[in-house]
Amino acid sequence: MNKDVVRQWLVVAAVLVTIIVNALANILPLNGISTGEISDKFQVYFVPAGYVFSIWGLIYLGLVAFAIYQALPAQRENPRLRAIGWPFLVSCAANIAWLFLWHYQQFLWTILAMVILLASLLVIYLLMMRGGDAVPPAERWLVRLPFSIYLGWISVATIANASDVLYYIKWNGWGIAPAVWAVIMMVIAACLAWAMAVLRGDWAYGLVIIWALVGIAVKQASTPLVANTALILAGACAAVVVLGPILRGRRRA
Repeated sequence: MNKDVVRQWLVVAAVLVTIIVNALANILPLNGISTGEISDKFQVYFVPAGYVFSIWGLIYLGLVAFAIYQALPAQRENPRLRAIGWPFLVSCAANIAWLFLWHYQQFLWTILAMVILLASLLVIYLLMMRGGDAVPPAERWLVRLPFSIYLGWISVATIANASDVLYYIKWNGWGIAPAVWAVIMMVIAACLAWAMAVLRGDWAYGLVIIWALVGIAVKQASTPLVANTALILAGACAAVVVLGPILRGRRRA
């Protein structure tokens, strides 16, 4: 069988397995406890309201669209899809591994799985940008957009995961208050959104960060420092997302 056909079907299978495992993790649930119930054990400020996690539905819808698009015969020899196929399989394996590690409360190892997931998505992001703006609209909407959203959310999730692990090992934060650390981490997330908007013109990535920041403001409403900072940063991100393409155009000129 042609190796491109094998890759295409492996990508389809990986998407299906990842979605099924994620669903079963909460339906069963794995180890008798849901993903959210474990998350609630960590008293950290860098965590959004529960509704924010519904973004996984959008992420998986995008991955299904990507899987179908890349499986088309016409896309079999697409060089960008060839390049991202194998890193995508790594990302799916890391996603599934993280779920098992999280549910079986191997929290220190979850960081490794999350970093591998983040790194593989970053590799995919850079590889799929090789065509610049000269790619078909279908590829832009069915490949680039889903991975921008996915990378944006995993960028947030990596920071949140690190916060949970530091809480788990009872790190004292070098004497800095937890709320201040949350502010620092939100600023980092906002800077990522600004960089993506200005350097890449990537509005989708920025919208994910805004979604997370507003969710943090809602969840942490009883802590004004965290909630107000989250809202201010969300507003700043929104401004940059709107102005990013303009700034990028001027930079090119």
